[in-house]
Amino acid sequence: MSYHGGEFDVIVVGAGHAGVEAGLASARMGADTLMLTLNLDAVAFMPCNPSVGGPAKGIVVREIDALGGEMARNIDKTHIQMRMLNTGKGPAVRALRAQADKFTYQQEMKETIEDTENLILRQGMVEDLIVENGAVRGVITQTGAKYYAETVVITTGTYLRGKVILGELSYESGPNNMQPSVNLSYRLQEMGFEMERFKTGTPPRVNGNSIDYSKTEKQPGDDVARAFSFETTEYITDQLPCWLTYTNEETHSLINDNLQRSPMYSGMVEGTGPRYCPSIEDKIVRFHDKPRHQIFLEPEGRSTKEVYVQGLSTSLPEDVQHRILKSVPGLENVRMMRPGYAIEYDAIVPTQLWPSLETKKISGLFTAGQINGTSGYEEAAGQGIMAGINAALAAQNRDPLILDRSEAYIGVLIDDLVTKGTNEPYRLLTSRAEYRLLLRHDNADFRLLEKGYQAGLISNDRYERFKNKEKEIDAEVQRLRKAVIKPDEKVNQVMADAGTAQMKEALAADVILKRPEISYEHIAQLTPPPKTLAPEVAEQVEITVKYEGYIAKQMEQVDKLKNMENKKIPENLDYMQINGIAYEARQKLSEVRPLSVAQASRVSGVNPSDISVLLVYLEQGNLQRTSEPETETPASN
Repeated sequence: MSYHGGEFDVIVVGAGHAGVEAGLASARMGADTLMLTLNLDAVAFMPCNPSVGGPAKGIVVREIDALGGEMARNIDKTHIQMRMLNTGKGPAVRALRAQADKFTYQQEMKETIEDTENLILRQGMVEDLIVENGAVRGVITQTGAKYYAETVVITTGTYLRGKVILGELSYESGPNNMQPSVNLSYRLQEMGFEMERFKTGTPPRVNGNSIDYSKTEKQPGDDVARAFSFETTEYITDQLPCWLTYTNEETHSLINDNLQRSPMYSGMVEGTGPRYCPSIEDKIVRFHDKPRHQIFLEPEGRSTKEVYVQGLSTSLPEDVQHRILKSVPGLENVRMMRPGYAIEYDAIVPTQLWPSLETKKISGLFTAGQINGTSGYEEAAGQGIMAGINAALAAQNRDPLILDRSEAYIGVLIDDLVTKGTNEPYRLLTSRAEYRLLLRHDNADFRLLEKGYQAGLISNDRYERFKNKEKEIDAEVQRLRKAVIKPDEKVNQVMADAGTAQMKEALAADVILKRPEISYEHIAQLTPPPKTLAPEVAEQVEITVKYEGYIAKQMEQVDKLKNMENKKIPENLDYMQINGIAYEARQKLSEVRPLSVAQASRVSGVNPSDISVLLVYLEQGNLQRTSEPETETPASN
């Protein structure tokens, strides 16, 4: 029997990393929001690595924070270790990574959700959608409850028709033996959504008391206080170390001798796995020339002895996993607490989405996270906040917020998905972004905080602090351009200490700061500012001055791209009528239905010559929007 469960502005299906950001964003924007999850004990659950951040991913976490999201604040409150990566390289590739206390992370996030106005968290399995006249109107749960809403966001992660595979054993399951979502996947297919089958995996967990840490290398956190959120002012100082060890010849022999028992090689695994996070079996086969591979031993929390064995992701049988673990230095007497496993799940082909993450087939229906073919908590959360914002905006009859590739890694992520699609679980990498020097860890607030404020997710107090920070940076940059430093004994001693050439003539302070060896601290010794600058302000001043030329060049490239982004294409343009475009390109453009010429140029299979024809077609105003019979055959092109 069905019953009326209630009416809302926005319904979020799922409470993983995408779901929590979607629900919180929607509610904070004033939309009455319902968040439905399979299990209230699995809110913001970390089924794989208990960590947040890393290259590109850490910058996404900062972007979420700049938009008013929660991931950064939550990890700042609950981490057990934090490190800045790539400190020896330029600012474009620096990124924070934090080891999480996975249980405290969940508890804090659940409490935040429970305390948020306009947001109701409820346990329930969604099995069907209510759709009328091509628009979503609500959801139906397993118990028959019908919940109605203006918009719906699906964030089901790896639960859609999830199947766990461990050696010769396989069974329907979500992560960590939780209940999978089966019927919703079939309903999406019945509604015409094209699905794909992906796979991910996780390593075994072991008891930390059974590890001989004397045979491993200690990996401590940074001594410097660090945080993901621009708002964090209190820092965790009692960090826990991680530990590094390596596989060896014995490990590799064990794996090679048992490959026939691996689901990866026996044919049991149907789904495509992530190329950039391979299983240990895959690593041994693909990189057979390497004598060893890194294994990081990472505590899962302060109140547990479970240790995550990063680098040993596997679906080999349990008995083989025991022997593999005991072959690794430091783990000779280790006690395994949970075996590793692979999990297969359904995802929708993401080219079926608009850049707002609204589906093209059903208006008002949004998807975010691993259902869109991504991997990683950060990629999920980045999509989640954008889907939540846009679902709330749609419910309020407002235009969507779309981030472009020059504004955010989140913009790169979503554009890649909806324009190019993905044939494997998508992982965000710094190499995917054309404008890496603009999309830095340190400047996420300059890129996105204004947008978060306009959406209603940034408080007035935070916005005012940000504007004051902007003024301080600008004032100091201008001061350095005017300040002249003359060579004398003190100046040249500072130059010598910094390891740079002696000054022979008076130079502007900003010119000296451009030297690779010179930092803002050196300049502050020679021409002190009117008041001591906060570290984040000083950092921005140094980067602004030191990389001014490079940043200007990238901004020129962005301006050129903007011209193409501003050339809009009608949603229902009939590409099959544009005979000058190659047949394959017309098919791909018809599938993706890009909203701008710039997006069209990024569609796989579309060449520059196709774009030239499209531009002429648009400029002539010859915009046929109704399909006519195709007279030209593919072979004629």
